[in-house]
Amino acid sequence: MAVTDATSDNFRDLVSDGTVLVDVWGPDCVPCVALAPHVEQLAEDRPDLAVVKLEAPKARRTCIELRVMTMPTFLLFRDGEEVARISDPELSPAKLHQWLDESLESPEEVS
Repeated sequence: MAVTDATSDNFRDLVSDGTVLVDVWGPDCVPCVALAPHVEQLAEDRPDLAVVKLEAPKARRTCIELRVMTMPTFLLFRDGEEVARISDPELSPAKLHQWLDESLESPEEVS
Protein backbone atom coordinates (compact mmCIF):
# COMPACT_ATOMS: atom_id res chain seq x y z
CA MET A 1 0.00 0.00 0.00
CA ALA A 2 1.27 3.47 -0.82
CA VAL A 3 2.01 6.17 1.70
CA THR A 4 -0.63 8.91 1.74
CA ASP A 5 0.27 12.57 2.28
CA ALA A 6 -1.95 14.21 4.87
CA THR A 7 -2.90 17.85 5.22
CA SER A 8 -4.71 19.67 7.98
CA ASP A 9 -7.82 19.44 5.81
CA ASN A 10 -7.85 15.67 5.30
CA PHE A 11 -5.99 14.38 8.37
CA ARG A 12 -9.03 13.40 10.46
CA ASP A 13 -10.60 11.58 7.51
CA LEU A 14 -7.40 9.63 6.87
CA VAL A 15 -7.12 8.35 10.46
CA SER A 16 -10.84 7.78 11.06
CA ASP A 17 -11.06 4.17 9.90
CA GLY A 18 -8.86 1.16 10.59
CA THR A 19 -5.29 1.11 11.85
CA VAL A 20 -3.19 4.03 10.65
CA LEU A 21 0.47 4.86 11.26
CA VAL A 22 1.14 8.60 11.06
CA ASP A 23 4.67 9.83 10.38
CA VAL A 24 4.97 13.45 11.54
CA TRP A 25 8.03 14.77 9.77
CA GLY A 26 9.73 17.87 8.45
CA PRO A 27 12.01 18.43 5.46
CA ASP A 28 14.68 20.00 7.69
CA CYS A 29 14.58 17.08 10.16
CA VAL A 30 17.56 14.87 9.29
CA PRO A 31 16.29 11.79 11.19
CA CYS A 32 12.87 12.19 9.52
CA VAL A 33 14.42 12.20 6.05
CA ALA A 34 16.65 9.24 6.96
CA LEU A 35 13.62 7.21 8.09
CA ALA A 36 11.56 7.98 4.97
CA PRO A 37 12.64 4.89 2.97
CA HIS A 38 11.86 2.67 5.96
CA VAL A 39 8.40 4.21 6.27
CA GLU A 40 7.82 3.50 2.56
CA GLN A 41 8.92 -0.11 3.14
CA LEU A 42 6.56 -0.45 6.13
CA ALA A 43 3.69 0.63 3.91
CA GLU A 44 4.61 -2.08 1.40
CA ASP A 45 5.20 -4.80 3.98
CA ARG A 46 1.99 -4.23 5.98
CA PRO A 47 -1.05 -4.08 3.70
CA ASP A 48 -3.34 -4.10 6.75
CA LEU A 49 -1.79 -0.84 7.97
CA ALA A 50 -2.47 2.52 6.35
CA VAL A 51 0.58 4.81 6.43
CA VAL A 52 0.15 8.57 6.41
CA LYS A 53 2.84 11.26 6.32
CA LEU A 54 2.04 14.61 7.92
CA GLU A 55 4.51 17.37 7.05
CA ALA A 56 4.67 19.38 10.28
CA PRO A 57 5.58 22.81 8.84
CA LYS A 58 2.55 22.64 6.52
CA ALA A 59 0.19 21.37 9.24
CA ARG A 60 1.11 23.37 12.32
CA ARG A 61 -2.41 23.57 13.74
CA THR A 62 -2.88 19.81 13.46
CA CYS A 63 0.50 19.22 15.13
CA ILE A 64 -0.51 21.54 17.98
CA GLU A 65 -3.81 19.67 18.39
CA LEU A 66 -1.90 16.38 18.46
CA ARG A 67 0.63 17.82 20.94
CA VAL A 68 3.58 16.91 18.76
CA MET A 69 6.61 18.54 20.34
CA THR A 70 9.53 16.95 18.50
CA MET A 71 10.31 15.11 15.32
CA PRO A 72 10.29 12.47 14.21
CA THR A 73 7.04 11.46 15.87
CA PHE A 74 5.03 8.42 14.92
CA LEU A 75 1.42 8.06 16.00
CA LEU A 76 -0.70 4.94 15.78
CA PHE A 77 -4.44 5.44 15.36
CA ARG A 78 -7.24 2.89 15.54
CA ASP A 79 -10.56 4.07 14.16
CA GLY A 80 -9.73 7.72 14.75
CA GLU A 81 -8.28 7.37 18.25
CA GLU A 82 -4.58 7.64 19.05
CA VAL A 83 -3.45 4.44 20.75
CA ALA A 84 0.35 4.79 20.76
CA ARG A 85 3.12 7.26 19.99
CA ILE A 86 6.87 7.45 19.85
CA SER A 87 8.94 10.64 19.61
CA ASP A 88 12.68 10.30 19.45
CA PRO A 89 15.23 12.42 17.57
CA GLU A 90 17.52 9.36 17.58
CA LEU A 91 14.88 6.90 16.38
CA SER A 92 16.38 4.05 14.38
CA PRO A 93 14.54 1.87 11.88
CA ALA A 94 14.95 -1.13 14.21
CA LYS A 95 13.46 0.78 17.15
CA LEU A 96 10.58 2.00 14.96
CA HIS A 97 9.80 -1.56 13.85
CA GLN A 98 9.99 -2.85 17.43
CA TRP A 99 7.69 -0.09 18.71
CA LEU A 100 5.21 -0.70 15.91
CA ASP A 101 5.16 -4.47 16.47
CA GLU A 102 4.60 -4.00 20.21
CA SER A 103 1.95 -1.33 19.66
CA LEU A 104 0.02 -3.43 17.16
CA GLU A 105 0.03 -6.41 19.54
CA SER A 106 -1.20 -4.34 22.49
CA PRO A 107 -4.95 -3.71 22.64
CA GLU A 108 -4.49 -1.04 25.32
CA GLU A 109 -4.84 2.62 24.54
CA VAL A 110 -2.28 5.13 25.73
CA SER A 111 -2.94 8.62 26.94
